Amino acid sequence: MNVNKKSVSYKEAITEIEEILRQLENNELDVDELSEKVKRVSQLVTLCKEKLHNTEKEIDKILKEMDNK
Repeated sequence: MNVNKKSVSYKEAITEIEEILRQLENNELDVDELSEKVKRVSQLVTLCKEKLHNTEKEIDKILKEMDNK
């Protein structure tokens, strides 16, 4: 499962992570699914971190531009 950065929003990624965590907590995943789900969560967390970092950079840029006006 590849995470396509343009097709998965931050909100969608968080929702999917929460769903996988719920499945883990309720013992709904068997051993065969576990590694796949852990890998997916890792991809989604990485995506979310990138989106947060990029948003922070954009906000910093906007604030600097505002200060220069």
